[in-house]
Amino acid sequence: MNKWVFALALLIVSGVPAFAQDITVLLKKAAGAEAAFREDEALSFYKQALRLQPHSVIALCHCCDLCCRIGNRLADRDQRIGYFKTAFQYAQTAYRLDSTNSEVNVMMGFSLGRLTLIQTNKERVETAVAIKHYAERAIHYDPSNYKAYIILGRWNYEVSNLNFFERTFARWFYGDLPSASLAEAIRDYEKSLALRPDFMLNYFELAKALHRDGQDKQAIGLLQKMEGLHDEMYDDRIVRMDGKKFVQEWSK
Repeated sequence: MNKWVFALALLIVSGVPAFAQDITVLLKKAAGAEAAFREDEALSFYKQALRLQPHSVIALCHCCDLCCRIGNRLADRDQRIGYFKTAFQYAQTAYRLDSTNSEVNVMMGFSLGRLTLIQTNKERVETAVAIKHYAERAIHYDPSNYKAYIILGRWNYEVSNLNFFERTFARWFYGDLPSASLAEAIRDYEKSLALRPDFMLNYFELAKALHRDGQDKQAIGLLQKMEGLHDEMYDDRIVRMDGKKFVQEWSK
């Protein structure tokens, strides 16, 4: 029997389209590369999956996430901007496909947060409001989504840190920002930590918020607990190193 006829016969028997099998393989390869901290390779596999299935929300979210993380480590500003804009485009495409997906809303908030690094003051104010909106939507559709609480916590942490003149400037020229507080940031981070007690960034972000609140003993304790966790992503190595620096600084 001709090999191509034999292959077609197998597909007919299995009832699984060839492209579906290819996508499954690509997603597995991407997940494996990501777990091994080969993020550029993982991104390449997810992009290949999207070429076969452009409407894959899973692949779109992973592409957005990886572009945000890889881009944030680049020294060249233009390259960083390119990655952040591409990340937001992936998030927008996923949002158009499924706006009620919690993870999609997280990616909208995450990619917008990265874009604030390259925006004007007016754009930052507008984006800040949108980030809070998407984080709250993500929680609404999935209250167990710890990533959404991290984004909301960071939003409260950053916005509550604006001084009087910065908030007045924003209100006069661009419109007022929603209320935010350090106490709310701490609660958000504590919620995320309760949902994912094995996720390193939860300890790091909560520790920073507690330090700003004058609770150095509790903050140092969290960073020390973080040392017993395994790296889940490439950035965890950086978080671990920064955590050690903070322990030394805050112990003085």
